[in-house]
Amino acid sequence: MTAGAASGDRVPLPTKLAYGVGAMAFGIKDNGFAVFLLIFYNQVVGLPADQVGLAIMIALFVDAFVDPAVGSLSDRTDTRIGRRHPWLYGSALPIALSWVMLWNPPAGSDALVLGYLVAVAILVRTAIACNEVPAAALMPELTRDYHERTAVIRYRFLFGWIAGLAMLILAYGVLLAPPLGSPTGPLAPRGYLLFGIVGAAAMAVSVLVSALGTHRRFARRPAQRIAPQPLGAELRAIIGTLADRNFLWLMAAGMCAYINQGIVFATINYLLQFVWLFEQADFLLYSLALFGGVVIAFLLVAPAARRLGKKETAAAFLLLSALLGMSPYWLRLAGLFPRPGDPLLLPVLLGVIAIATGFSVCVMMLIGSMCADVVEASEERTGKREEGLFYAGNLFMQKCTSGLGIFLSGVMLAIAEFPDRAVAGQVAEAVLDRLTLALSLTILAVALLGAWLFTRYPIGRADHEARLAKLAVAAPGEPPGSGG
Repeated sequence: MTAGAASGDRVPLPTKLAYGVGAMAFGIKDNGFAVFLLIFYNQVVGLPADQVGLAIMIALFVDAFVDPAVGSLSDRTDTRIGRRHPWLYGSALPIALSWVMLWNPPAGSDALVLGYLVAVAILVRTAIACNEVPAAALMPELTRDYHERTAVIRYRFLFGWIAGLAMLILAYGVLLAPPLGSPTGPLAPRGYLLFGIVGAAAMAVSVLVSALGTHRRFARRPAQRIAPQPLGAELRAIIGTLADRNFLWLMAAGMCAYINQGIVFATINYLLQFVWLFEQADFLLYSLALFGGVVIAFLLVAPAARRLGKKETAAAFLLLSALLGMSPYWLRLAGLFPRPGDPLLLPVLLGVIAIATGFSVCVMMLIGSMCADVVEASEERTGKREEGLFYAGNLFMQKCTSGLGIFLSGVMLAIAEFPDRAVAGQVAEAVLDRLTLALSLTILAVALLGAWLFTRYPIGRADHEARLAKLAVAAPGEPPGSGG
């Protein structure tokens, strides 16, 4: 394959759609963990916020051993339906069962419930990894074209966000609203079990539909096979692959983006309920604002990356997301933003949230696209295509840093002395000021660091196409994605 052939390597729309649908399971999981898990176990179950944040972070760091293992095993799987599809089909039932368990904790002491949360969170994330890592690893096999990868991966983000936001709208509008829920929004004990059941069904269906939709194109025995090695040699090979210089720069920058996402999502219910005093209907409008942000990202990311380059666009959009997203809280502290009850509050705040979300989602899309470019850089260096390992590393980075964001949110709530079982409109103004100041300063500092790290990422379009040409000379006639 030549660089010119790579540039014409376009993916049919039905394949993009089938590939994107599979991200619905990850979107539902990510939204549930980020938006509802902390407030559910803190304000509904009654556990201290910092302990819940710590429990979630422990579960995420245990995942350090799961994601690379799944990625490595996926790369080395050799069946008549290929490397990835056995994992896609096999993960559907474990995902559904563990998700229902997460939202149905047992009654008992704080220690018992915390232990249950850690154990089940590990089960959920392991089941998701067994699907998301092999599914994400299909992306470099879909196309080697530098910009087409961004065009493809945006479908995965689009469907993931649609699913997460659909569950958010369903939760705010039905499951956590009267009569199932409570008048104050997401503080309903009974609604969460149904939230788990509905989410589990949607996750399982999306996984199976995506697997079936990509089966014909990809469910075949790989052209080359990575030979198994003794455990020690296998571990050294995994570490060597993930120590790739290009990958480390990308993951360092990505950590900052996902830490900020974790902080925003973990605190958003606190901010909307207790700072802005949202009514039930306002939560639905917030969900629509988030969806608007995802549509903005879907339309904006590909042309922006073509014009500026992937890493430059990621750096700029990460900064813009932080500056715009935190501006209501700085203006509020200065007395310049509309207060609760002002008719301007809702349209201005939701407009800011939509645009800031759009910039943030663009960054996530670009990280996934750049991760695909790392695959060929590693292939040039090692002679092996290990998409599963790289996307496992990327997924683990997302999990850990989002979990770190949740943990930092719990710490900020504790520092602000935010009360357990708080009532909207009755939280002291000084508490809200401390929380929003800590939040805005942390997010800006992390975004500045992340933007600088993105500029250090080494791979650009010219590097990528020169590398493809070199690999084509080394393996003439090999079709894109056929490497083992």
